[in-house]
Amino acid sequence: MNVEQFTNMLEEKGITLDSRQLSQFERYFELLVEWNEKMNLTAITEKEEVYLKHFFDSVSAAFFINFNQPIKLCDVGAGAGFPSIPLKICFPELNITIVDSLQKRITFLDHLAKELGLKDTHFHHDRAETFAKKAEFREQFDVVTARAVARMSVLSELCLPLVKVNGTFVAMKAASAEDELKTAEYAIKQLGGKFSAVHSFTLPIEDSERNIIVVKKTKKTPNKYPRKPGTPNKMPLE
Repeated sequence: MNVEQFTNMLEEKGITLDSRQLSQFERYFELLVEWNEKMNLTAITEKEEVYLKHFFDSVSAAFFINFNQPIKLCDVGAGAGFPSIPLKICFPELNITIVDSLQKRITFLDHLAKELGLKDTHFHHDRAETFAKKAEFREQFDVVTARAVARMSVLSELCLPLVKVNGTFVAMKAASAEDELKTAEYAIKQLGGKFSAVHSFTLPIEDSERNIIVVKKTKKTPNKYPRKPGTPNKMPLE
C-alpha cells in the first residue's frame, strides 16, 4: 500500500488526512525503521507493508467505532504504538494512554510523540495487571484497545478493568475471532462486559482476514480482577 492508496482508501471511509497528518505518518515510518535497528519493534519494515499492516490496519478500528470526539483511550500492550498512535494522528482530539511492559518501547513512544508533536499522550511502563489496579487508571477510560496481544479470555481480564462503565473494549484480531469469543464468554461476563459485535473485513491488497471485537462495559469489574501478573495467561477465565 503506497501513500496515495493509503490516503485514498481512508478518504473512502470518511477519514481525510491533511498535509501535516501525512507528514506525521511519514516521520512515524522513518523513526520506526531507524529505532528498529537498535531494538526489536517490528518484523515489518518495508514502507508499503508498514502503511498497510500497521498504519491502515490500526486506523481500521475507526471504520466501526467513532473516534472523532474527545475521548480517553487506553492501549494495552501497544508495542510500537499500534493501534493508538495512528488513531491519534487521524483524530487529534483523542487523549491516549499507552501501557507496555517493556521500558525500551516506552522510550521509543515518548520520543515518537515529541517528534510528531502529539499532545495528550501518556506512556506507562507497567504490566497491565498492576496498571489496572491503580485507582487513577481503573475504570477511567472511554475506550480500551488491544491489537493481537493475547487470546480474548486473557485480553478481557487485562483490558475490561480499565474501561469505565458504559465504555467500550475493542480487540483487534486476525482470524479465529468466533472461536476465541466462545471461550471468552465466561471471562467477559465475570469482568462486567457484554459482547456487542464482531466486525469482519478483509485487509485490502493482501486480502487477509481481520476482526474487530467490540465489548460494552455494563457493570463494574470485581476488585479481585485482574489477578497477579502472569496469572491471566497461565490460568485464563474460561
